[in-house]
Amino acid sequence: MRRVNADVALGLAVLVVALLALLVWVPADTGSGIVERIRGQYRIGDAMGPSVAFGLLALAGVVLMVESMGKKAAARPRASLGQGQLSFLLIVFVIFFVSLLAMRWIGPAVAGLLTDTGYRPLRASLPWKYLGYVGGGMLMVGSLISLAERRITLRAFAIGFVGALVLAMLYDLPFDDFLLPPNGDL
Repeated sequence: MRRVNADVALGLAVLVVALLALLVWVPADTGSGIVERIRGQYRIGDAMGPSVAFGLLALAGVVLMVESMGKKAAARPRASLGQGQLSFLLIVFVIFFVSLLAMRWIGPAVAGLLTDTGYRPLRASLPWKYLGYVGGGMLMVGSLISLAERRITLRAFAIGFVGALVLAMLYDLPFDDFLLPPNGDL
């Protein structure tokens, strides 16, 4: 009998968790659907963010399974978690932590320096509503690319900037009253 590849098992587990979340947890825990129509306007519903995230997770699980099934079951040494891997995980954690802090504080910090009104009245207007999301996203993606390439480049941060800006626009432009994270909490 052929043994199941560990990547296939991981992909299947990820797919099952994502589908359970999409079909059970998200509908039970959100007050509205993915998109709502209120007085003729479309608005993002409570389920949009988690549905997109779990949908991407499900897709990643399927891709991992399909790619792993195509590989031959070669004898590989078992992977272990050593000092190098723990250091890498710590660096990734620090990158995420600092990027999320930057996402939260860039807008209020810039508004505090440049305006007398503060950030709250400006958070739904351009360019203010994009500052934190795009700045923190650029820092996260650029830092992760730099970590993977083992060198810091302007190209890595340009990719992060463009990627975060495109995502922000995809979420923001179709809706008139959408606040990008973390602006709704500020």
